[in-house]
Amino acid sequence: MTKNIILLFLCGFFLIISCKIAPVKVEKQLFKTENNNSTKSANVSILKKEFIVEGLNNIAHKVWVYLPPNYHSTSKKYPVIYMHDAQNLFDVTTAAYGKEWGVDETLNQLYKNTGKGFIVVGVENGGDKRIEEYTPWTHPKYGGGKGAIYIDFLVKELKPYIDKNFRTKTKAKHTAIVGSSLGGLISFYGGLKYPDIFGKIGALSTSFWFSKKVNNFAKENGNQKKIKLYLLIGGDEGYTMLPDTQKMEKLLIKTGFPIKNLKTKIVPEGQHNETFWNAEFLDTITYLYNL
Repeated sequence: MTKNIILLFLCGFFLIISCKIAPVKVEKQLFKTENNNSTKSANVSILKKEFIVEGLNNIAHKVWVYLPPNYHSTSKKYPVIYMHDAQNLFDVTTAAYGKEWGVDETLNQLYKNTGKGFIVVGVENGGDKRIEEYTPWTHPKYGGGKGAIYIDFLVKELKPYIDKNFRTKTKAKHTAIVGSSLGGLISFYGGLKYPDIFGKIGALSTSFWFSKKVNNFAKENGNQKKIKLYLLIGGDEGYTMLPDTQKMEKLLIKTGFPIKNLKTKIVPEGQHNETFWNAEFLDTITYLYNL
């Protein structure tokens, strides 16, 4: 009788252990083999699955995923931050200008200090097709104009894939879209276009200059009561960048965007580069998520 009880206990114990381990194995199978020369943290990986966005271009887009340090040791669900220009977010060996955002180091330190964890999903840009991907409207000199296709891909294909394969908090209030320069423009556009998907927008050094149509878009879509928006601009980014951002702030408030949900940070010495965005990423997340 005693032996039977012990056997039943051991069977139950191993069943519980196997259930806890199984999700980790499945998730690890989603990722490519690590590159030993990479400077990214161990909790950043590239998905095996690459995405070709119909109607955008024929480039296979790699997707990088940052998981919080305690992801595999808990069953918790996490808020998700969608970002662009993944080549520049985590790894100096892939960064276009030899500097990276340091998103992984920043969030790892944040977790160490506060216990707060996030999933970050970074989509690589299409190289010389980047302007097309990150601009909803065309420019007479630079072209572009396929940003709506890119945002629809994030909303209709990528986010459902991430939500299915990772433990995410799926509601808009837990989901952010963050980018810089043209990545800031497409984040601004995507967040206002899909407020039921992205409840938080980080528009850093945003290229509002690209098209005047952004003003009409803001007038038509700016009256959002639940979205939080963080605008960052440096005083040393070019003579139109700061006034463009200030004008957009005023325009949004005029449309009815709540002042309490909008913050514009001006850094006088800030320049248009990864060093600036690296230094300001924590403040961006701190505001958006009330840390």
